[in-house]
Amino acid sequence: MNAAESVSGTSSKRGLVVACALAFAAFATLASLGLWQMQRLAWKEGLIAQIEARSHAEPTELPPRAQWAALDPEQYEYRRVRATGRFEHEREVQIFRASGPNAGLSQPGYLVVTPLRLADGAHVLVTRGFVPEANRDPATRPAGQIPGEVTIVGLMRGPESRNAFTPADDPARNAWFTRDPALIAGSLGLADAAPFSIDADATPVPGGLPRDGATVVAIKNDHLSYALTWFGLAATLVAVFGLVMLKRLRGR
Repeated sequence: MNAAESVSGTSSKRGLVVACALAFAAFATLASLGLWQMQRLAWKEGLIAQIEARSHAEPTELPPRAQWAALDPEQYEYRRVRATGRFEHEREVQIFRASGPNAGLSQPGYLVVTPLRLADGAHVLVTRGFVPEANRDPATRPAGQIPGEVTIVGLMRGPESRNAFTPADDPARNAWFTRDPALIAGSLGLADAAPFSIDADATPVPGGLPRDGATVVAIKNDHLSYALTWFGLAATLVAVFGLVMLKRLRGR
């Protein structure tokens, strides 16, 4: 073997080592991502089971006002509670929704959110249901403006998240797109409002509006498909790399 062949052989071996190292690193990364998604899957399934249990449990009393500031949304989201007070219908706000599928309506409309004044003077915002766009004005549904003391049962909800496509809320124009209890309470001048809201359970409302069905439990769970994708890519990498190496060995 001459010097040129020796150098060529050394370079070839070095290239093979580098290729193997890169392939191994890529496989380890893809497999790790697949395992991470499996861990996320277990976490998400546990979360869904927890939400299911909370939302169907017997209602408990609303947490005392003194505890509100320390409440963690992850600990109370979808917890079923009971609250007694008087609706302040004159302070009602409406939050736009493209449709109300849970209320059996496919047309645009609004979630009706009304402050409930508790016996101690504090307030909690209650999402009472959905109304079509034609019934945004409370004057078109007077029978549903229930007077006097009421007891409502519903699910505690934390501030609603927004995405890049959600328009900004504009309290000055009474244009709302998210349920943000702090922002809504501030616009209504409620200094003593809870940092959460309550989605009222489905109950008959005089006049039929607002329509129940405000709560949408839609917990996206695509982690299994993501995991299978990463594992599939890892398996494909192994297969392709193996074929390349086999072809190279046969060539030699």
